[in-house]
Amino acid sequence: MRVVAVCVAAVLAVGGVAPGAYAGTGDFPGDPEADLAYHGAVAMAAGQVEVRFTPRNHGPSAVPDATVRLRWSEPLANWQLLPEGCARSGVSVVLCRVGALDADGLGDQIGLRLRLRGEPSEVLLEIDTVWSGGVVDRNHLNDRQRVLVLDTGDTYYF
Repeated sequence: MRVVAVCVAAVLAVGGVAPGAYAGTGDFPGDPEADLAYHGAVAMAAGQVEVRFTPRNHGPSAVPDATVRLRWSEPLANWQLLPEGCARSGVSVVLCRVGALDADGLGDQIGLRLRLRGEPSEVLLEIDTVWSGGVVDRNHLNDRQRVLVLDTGDTYYF
């Protein structure tokens, strides 16, 4: 038992923290803070969904890079043509690179045309940040969106 305690103490002395205690999540006091937001529109007709949104950083710090997740309540069709910077991450999830965002800056608009399996009468779209380059975002009122989209062809804004 004493050997284990000495090894842990040596690791802490060399690394400063226990292994795995900090995974770059930006949760330490003093880390830079930003306020990411996603606003856009989504529509669905006959199982085809079109979504477009613009990322924004309300600051106060710049974000070196970010990734947004789009999660659907219904599975996506197996084959999708995704824009550059976007990739499937499961049956109903797409990840898209947002890129760097200046403090109080707008990012490039991201647009996707996706096909769902079948033609559901409605789908729930959830959008959230999964990575922000180690910058902390404590305000999750605008970087997490939930939109119920009906299969009417109508546009829903978020």
